[in-house]
Amino acid sequence: MPSDPSAVAGARAELLRVATSPQTWDEPLRTLPRGTAARPAAVLILFGVLDALPSAHEAQDAAVSRDLDVLLLARATTLRSHPGQVAFPGGRLDPGDDGPVGAALREATEETGLDPAGVEVLGTLDEVPLEFSGHLVTPVLGWWRHPSPVRVVDVAESADVFRAPVADLLHPQNRGVTVMRRGGQEWRGPALEVHGHLVWGFTALLLDALFDRLGWTEPWDRTREIALPA
Repeated sequence: MPSDPSAVAGARAELLRVATSPQTWDEPLRTLPRGTAARPAAVLILFGVLDALPSAHEAQDAAVSRDLDVLLLARATTLRSHPGQVAFPGGRLDPGDDGPVGAALREATEETGLDPAGVEVLGTLDEVPLEFSGHLVTPVLGWWRHPSPVRVVDVAESADVFRAPVADLLHPQNRGVTVMRRGGQEWRGPALEVHGHLVWGFTALLLDALFDRLGWTEPWDRTREIALPA
């Protein structure tokens, strides 16, 4: 069943509010360590309305229709950096890019084949440091006014490109935490299961924080541990 137009308008309005309201991230994003020579990068967090296969879950927030979606990709398992992880389209800023917005749209086009002319840029969110890879990432929030087909453009870079229903990402049964233990230390972070993929790490942190800021988060079991992919 197609979305209620009022729900679609409500989702876009809430995303626009977040994109244009100056706020700092809550924990743990706010206190992530910053490298001394971080390179600028950007990711595109692109929301839209699915053409097919909507969620079976009815979200608690009226703005989240069953066919509201966000664009994600699974990185190739052969990559040296973050192999196999689910991510937003994005990458480093190139000299010819028009800032983070230009970089995010260029990378999304190169990685997913989308037509950037159909993307409405709502704004940028606070930078997030990624000390492990030496980047300072600007999330670019977008709305898909005119969706275009997406696909794996380069199999050496991506294993899958897909539009994930937001209601599935919010569903409590798809939420949990991943746990990494190294050198006697433990790191716990949010995780989301969708389309046979596990979203964890940086992408899950961003989605979790964004859903909280939007007021879309549904209560979920923060003690449920989900095993990391082998």
